[in-house]
Amino acid sequence: MRTLIISFFFFQFLLAQTIGPELFRINQVSSQNALDGLRSNSIGDIIQQEDTLLWLGTGAGLSLLKDSTSSVKDSIGIFTLDSSITANRPSENFIGAVSALAVEKKTLLAAFAISGEEISAGNGIVYSSNSTGNSITWKYFYDELIDKEPDSIPTFAGKYFKSLPITAHEANVTYDAAIEGSYAWITSWAGGLRRYNIDIAQNFWERIPLPQDGDISLDTCDSLSYEIDPDEEYKSLLKNYYLNPRDPEDGGNHNHKAFSVIAYSDTIWVGTANGINRGIIGDGKGCVSWNHFTPSGYGLSGGFVVDLELQRYKGKRIIWAATVQALNGEKNGVSFSMDDGETWHTTLVGERAYNISASDSIVLVATKTGLWKTVIDDPMDIEKVWAKYSNAKQVLPVGSTGAYKMDEVLSDEVVGVNYDKRSFYSKFSTIWLGTWDGLARSIGNDAKNWRIYRSEYDKAKAYAYPNPFSPYEHNIVGGGGYVHINIDVKISYVVKMDIFNFAMEPVLSKEFDRRNSLTGSFKWDGKDKNGRIVDNGTYFIKMEYDQKVDWLKLIIIK
Repeated sequence: MRTLIISFFFFQFLLAQTIGPELFRINQVSSQNALDGLRSNSIGDIIQQEDTLLWLGTGAGLSLLKDSTSSVKDSIGIFTLDSSITANRPSENFIGAVSALAVEKKTLLAAFAISGEEISAGNGIVYSSNSTGNSITWKYFYDELIDKEPDSIPTFAGKYFKSLPITAHEANVTYDAAIEGSYAWITSWAGGLRRYNIDIAQNFWERIPLPQDGDISLDTCDSLSYEIDPDEEYKSLLKNYYLNPRDPEDGGNHNHKAFSVIAYSDTIWVGTANGINRGIIGDGKGCVSWNHFTPSGYGLSGGFVVDLELQRYKGKRIIWAATVQALNGEKNGVSFSMDDGETWHTTLVGERAYNISASDSIVLVATKTGLWKTVIDDPMDIEKVWAKYSNAKQVLPVGSTGAYKMDEVLSDEVVGVNYDKRSFYSKFSTIWLGTWDGLARSIGNDAKNWRIYRSEYDKAKAYAYPNPFSPYEHNIVGGGGYVHINIDVKISYVVKMDIFNFAMEPVLSKEFDRRNSLTGSFKWDGKDKNGRIVDNGTYFIKMEYDQKVDWLKLIIIK
C-alpha cells in the first residue's frame, strides 16, 4: 500500500527508452548484483515476503533485507539492487525512487519514478514471478504503461469504452500496486487503474474504467451499460462514459486519478482523488462492478485516498483508508468501514496519514506527526483509542563497557510502517518504520528501543549531513531541525563538540556522554549557546574523540 509522498524523494536521472517488455536475470542477489546497505535514507514501502524476506522501497532504488537479524551488527544483510543488472542490460530498470511495491507469495512488483525538470515521471515497472531465490528473473515494462495516440477506444473485458490516451510518462507515476489471483493491479496519477494478466503473461497493461465523479456506481458486467456505436465500427461501448484523468474544468474526473489499491479474492478497492471505489470482479473476462464512495455522500474525512489496508479480525473485515483533505470542508484523517463500504467512520481526524498496517487486532498508522497505534477489542466498535509512539531511538549496549551505541530518527514524520509477526526476526512482533531519516526496527515487546539503519557513504569518514543544512527544513523534530554528525567512535566515553563561525569565533560547545542512555545521536540544532538559530554562512565543527580531532565544514542556509 502506497502513499502520495513519493515526490519528496525523487532523484534526477536520465530517462532511457525501451521497446516492449524485456526479460533479464539477476544472479546471486546477495552479492554480485547488489550493493551492500541502503543507498537512501528515505524509506517508503516496507513489504514482507515469505518467512524471512523484507523488501524496501527507497528514494534510490529497491532494497532487500535478507540475512542477519542482529540488533547490534551494523549490517543486517540489506542489499540495494544494482541498476546495472548485467553487462548487456540498459541501466534504467532499477533507477529512481520506488513509488510502489507489492508482494503476493513468491511474486513481486516494483514501480520506479524519477524527477523531471518540472514534473515527476514514471520510470517503469519490474515484475518477477519468483523473487525469493538468489537468481531472480525480472520482466520490465516501460512503454506498455502508456497509450498511443489512436488508443481512444481501448478494449476491456471483451467490450470497449472511450478514453483520453495517456501518451507520456510525465505525471504518470505509479503510486500503488496489488497482486491477487490472475492480476497485478497498479494505480497511477495520469494512467489511472490498470491491470496485468499474470496467467497469460500478456505484454500490455489493460486500462480499467472507474466511475466518473458524479456516479455512485458503474457496472461493466451489465450488458445494459453498453450500446452499439455505428460511428465506432459498431463496437459495444460503455454508455455516456469517458475515462479522463484531467481536472473537471478540463472535462476530466478526479476519480480517474488513482492513488491506492488493495485486492483480495474477487474484490478490489481503489483510492483516488475523489474517494474510494469498491469493485467486484466478474467471471470470464474480468469485468468489474463498481461502487463509488465520496466524502460528501459517505462521510470520508477527505477525498484524496492515499492508502488502503485490509484488516481481518474475529471473522470480521475492516477496510482502512488514509483520507486527505481535497476540498474545503474536508479534513485529514483515517476513514474505516466495517460493512464493505456501506457506512464509513472517521478517526485520527486532523492527522495527515501516509500509510496503514493492520494485523489481527493491531492497527498502526504512519502520519506527519509520528506513529499511532490502536488495539481492536470488538471489531464492530466505532470509537477507537489511539496512542502515539515516541520518536524511534536506539540505545544498544556496547558489550560490557558501560557505553551505548546510540542513534535516533531525526524526523517526526513516519511515512511507512509494517507490523511483522514472523518469528525469524523476534519472539515478539516487530515494527518496521520508514522515515525520511532511515529505517527503524523495534526491539522487544514494548517498542521503546529501536535499531536504526541508514545509508553510509563512508563509515570511516567524519562528516555532517545534510550539507547545506536548513534548521527550518531538514530533520524536523518538535518544530526544530537537526544536522547529523557522522563519526565512528570506538573508545571515548565522552565526545566533545565545538562549533565556530567563519571568523573562528566560538558559537557552541557541547559534550555527548555515551554512558548516558538519554544522550541520543551526535547532532546540532543550528543554535548558538543562547538558543538563537545562527545566521546563514559557513561554520566549522570540531569533534574530539578517541584521542583525535576531526574538523567538519557545514553551510547553514535558513
